[in-house]
Amino acid sequence: MVRTVVAGLDGSPESRAAVEWAAREAELHGLPLKIVHAWEPVPDPIAQAPLVGGETLQHWSEKIPRETGEGVELSHPGLEVVTEQASGRPADVLTDSAKDAELLVLGSRGLSGVGGFMIGSVGLSVIAHTERPVVLVRAGEQASDEHEPDPAGVPSAVTRYRPVVLGLDVTGPDASVIEFAFEEAVRRGASLRAVYGWNLPPYYTYGLAGDSAFHEEIAGQQARALAGVLTPWQAKYPAVEVSAESRPGSAADHLVDASREASLVVVGRRIRRSPVGAHIGPVTHAVLHHATAPVAVVSHG
Repeated sequence: MVRTVVAGLDGSPESRAAVEWAAREAELHGLPLKIVHAWEPVPDPIAQAPLVGGETLQHWSEKIPRETGEGVELSHPGLEVVTEQASGRPADVLTDSAKDAELLVLGSRGLSGVGGFMIGSVGLSVIAHTERPVVLVRAGEQASDEHEPDPAGVPSAVTRYRPVVLGLDVTGPDASVIEFAFEEAVRRGASLRAVYGWNLPPYYTYGLAGDSAFHEEIAGQQARALAGVLTPWQAKYPAVEVSAESRPGSAADHLVDASREASLVVVGRRIRRSPVGAHIGPVTHAVLHHATAPVAVVSHG
C-alpha cells in the first residue's frame, strides 16, 4: 500500500493552513495527499435543514473538502489529491486515518498577540493515541515562514529552508525520532540543529553553586554525550550540516526559542499504555503549545 500524507480538515483557517502545509510536505515526499474531513453525525432533519444562505449542513460538509481539494490541485499541479469524508468523532476518525499514513497534519489556532499554538482536545487526543508522526501547523503559517528571508530581508518561499530543530534527550535517544529529523532536513536541503537541555542532579546543587570549574566539567560531559549520540547519524547523513547545542536549563524553553528560526521542530513522544490513558510528556506538551514553527511529534517505544 502506498502511504499518503494525511491532512485533517474542518473548514477552519488553521485546518486550511494545515492542508496547504501537508501539500508542500507531500511534494517533498513524492506522495499523494489525502484530505480527511471528519464531522460529527447529526439526525437527518438537522443535516437537511437549511443554514444561512440556503445551504444544508450536509451540502456544506461535502462542499468544504471538495473545494479545498480543487484549490490544492490548482496551486500544486501534478500533486495527487484525494478527499475523504468520514462521519464520527473527529479524534477517532483522524487517529484511524493516521494508521496507514506517512504522517498526519493538523491545524491549531495561533495564540492572539503571542507566538504559539492553541491545542484543542481533538489535536491532543490524536497526538496521544496515534503511533504515526503527527505535525501541528498554526493558523496563518505561510511557505515563506519556513525559509530564510531574501538578501533584502523580504520573506520568500524560494530561499533556503530554515533549520530543522531536533529536541534530543541523550539519556534515552530514540532512533526513529532522530531519523525522522534527518530525513526532513535532507528533503528540505536544510541544516539540522540538535537542542539538548539539561539540569544538574539535585544532590549536586548544594554547596556547588559558585564552583565554576565543576559546572564547566558537567557542561563538557553533556556536550560530549550529545556529540556521541549525533556522530553515527552525521556519518549516515554526511550532506546534512549539523549543529549541536547542549545547554543547562529547561529543554522546552530552549526548543521554543529555537523554533523562532526553524522550518520544523521535531520532538518525541514515548508510547505508554496505562489504565489512565495515553500521555504526551511535559516537554513535548510545552513545545506544542508555545513553538512558533510547525511541530512534528514522533511516537516511539
